[in-house]
Amino acid sequence: MRTMTTDTSTVAEGPAAVRRDRMGRALRTVAAYVALTKPRIIELLLVTTLPTMILAADGLPSIGLVLATLVGGTAAAGAANTLNCVLDRDIDSLMNRTRRRPLVTGEIGARSAVVFGLVLGAASVAWFALLVNLMAAALALAAILLYVVGYTMLLKRRTPQNIVWGGIAGCMPVLIGWSAVTGSLAWAPVALFAVIFLWTPPHYWPLSMKFRRDYAAAGVPMLPVVAGNTRVALEMLAYTAAMVVASLALVPLAGMTWVYATVAGALGLWFGWSVVGLLLRSRRPDGTKLGEMKVFHRSITYLTLLFIAVAVDPFLPV
Repeated sequence: MRTMTTDTSTVAEGPAAVRRDRMGRALRTVAAYVALTKPRIIELLLVTTLPTMILAADGLPSIGLVLATLVGGTAAAGAANTLNCVLDRDIDSLMNRTRRRPLVTGEIGARSAVVFGLVLGAASVAWFALLVNLMAAALALAAILLYVVGYTMLLKRRTPQNIVWGGIAGCMPVLIGWSAVTGSLAWAPVALFAVIFLWTPPHYWPLSMKFRRDYAAAGVPMLPVVAGNTRVALEMLAYTAAMVVASLALVPLAGMTWVYATVAGALGLWFGWSVVGLLLRSRRPDGTKLGEMKVFHRSITYLTLLFIAVAVDPFLPV
């Protein structure tokens, strides 16, 4: 009797175990496809889109328009990031930071990833065209092409200025957000575009400094690979100074209040001091800790708080 009970239990548990195994594999596959889209990068792009829409509308845009724009922007960025993973899978396998990406581990095949990226990109452009407007759709397509063709295929492996000009793709969400609300462009979103363009090198180069050996092993000539720490820090400081000027240019161009001007200036000084600290440490003897990742994380905080100030400013009674 005891044996029969055990056998019956085993038979009964068999189909359930199979279903759990299938469900687990399905969830892992979904998670792998999501990982291809680089969600953490997308989060930062959306942080810049919504405040720009609020500024363009001088208040809250319609919830439907906001959702349509954010969903379309997420899909467009996800498509670009997926195709980037396909094209870079050879160098991703050589870098500790990227060797666990789905195309490197084999969780997803290259052909499947290409189809996923192309379908996601086409869907995002069609989504913008149907639910937002044609200008936003055109800008979304331009952003995808700039990142996949301009940065990944043409610049990344050829020039130390790769992230500077390739970073233009990351500036496109502010233009998309503005055009989604107004159907046109103006000087205010151009200033925001300039802020992100100038912010990209002092944001990304500290990460490149931290993983310099990875990039060198993969043959990617990031500036920290081909130049010394002091030169990199000096260039970061120059970009930071120009970025602060661009952030303050928004005051006359968009009629921002003194509150935004104060916040933008204070944030600029705070982040600028972080870059100065990196520069000073770079001139010390070898072995000194640079604290480059602290600068990297502070750059994210800077951009997030600046765009929160952009979003809040239209509601201030001053």
